[in-house]
Amino acid sequence: MVQTAKYLIIGSLEPFGGKTGVILGIIHQLKSRNIDVSYIKPISSSFDEEEDVDTKLIEKILSLPQDRIVPPLIHMDWDKISQKIENQDTNDYLSNIISQIKSIQGDLVLIEGAGTLDEGALFGLSLSEMAEKIDCPVVLVVKTKGYPPVDSILKAKKELGNRLIGIVINGVLPEQVDMIQTQLKPYLIAQGIPVLGILPQNSLLASISVREIAKQLRARILCRSDRLDLMVESLMIGAMNVNAALEYFRKYRNKAVVTGSDRTDLHFAALETSTSCLILTGTTPPDPILLSRAEDLEVPVLAVNLDTLTTIEIIENSFGRARIQEDIKINCIQELMAQYFDFAHLLERLKL
Repeated sequence: MVQTAKYLIIGSLEPFGGKTGVILGIIHQLKSRNIDVSYIKPISSSFDEEEDVDTKLIEKILSLPQDRIVPPLIHMDWDKISQKIENQDTNDYLSNIISQIKSIQGDLVLIEGAGTLDEGALFGLSLSEMAEKIDCPVVLVVKTKGYPPVDSILKAKKELGNRLIGIVINGVLPEQVDMIQTQLKPYLIAQGIPVLGILPQNSLLASISVREIAKQLRARILCRSDRLDLMVESLMIGAMNVNAALEYFRKYRNKAVVTGSDRTDLHFAALETSTSCLILTGTTPPDPILLSRAEDLEVPVLAVNLDTLTTIEIIENSFGRARIQEDIKINCIQELMAQYFDFAHLLERLKL
């Protein structure tokens, strides 16, 4: 007799809350326990129907076979939304999803929800609608922003009821850990909301690769194109005199330094400290000696056709929103999940 798979939805209260990282950690741990896992992400925010980043990542990194990965049913864009609101799209997406996941064999089908509880409602695929129709439990990833969003957690509990079998609190600052452990966790448990994990803030997971920065800025790579996998954890602007610059640059590690292409003195000062890349704005050609020095130190130098303010804004918007793709990040989240996530409790609730 073929075993019927169990189902679990992993959702989040907001986009870029760390949901995909938590999923990577969960699947990695389940596979290490010889639990047969399948994965489906019904809604993708990727406009490219051939390339959903999260699905491809999980398929590649966790070596899930093709019959254990179901590609997204909907790629969200304005055309798709327009067709739905004008009644040109009459598909019953929820029934299609249920049909797909019910056909998957194995121990557990892990379903990745959209970026929020409500996203997908237009197509009948909000998190609560899927949980009710599929009849499966939910784990929510909750990101702290100075303090945990307690009101949103309680609202989610009211909406999901007993289907909410736990939350993961992500990005917790060191000074918050004790308060969350001794005050918030007991309070939430008393409200019927188990806390499955309290993941500390990690600068590496919030970092962004030089490659992604170059892509976002549409930058020209002037040297060390082989070092674009270096990670950038902080951003600094070079706009002071060189004497102050050296002390300033020494305050941060693994940084990107944005400065005018004519400030050669600052370029060399940045290279004397822990710098992952230099980003040059302006039209002045860089000093060949600078490029030679950067080449020796293995520091990529990028040139952009943008002003400094726009360059800074684009990079800052990328921090904490970059998708987990690099091996170093994948290993980091798997280690964090192994240390701080209560897998025994999850397995007990899923009866696996």
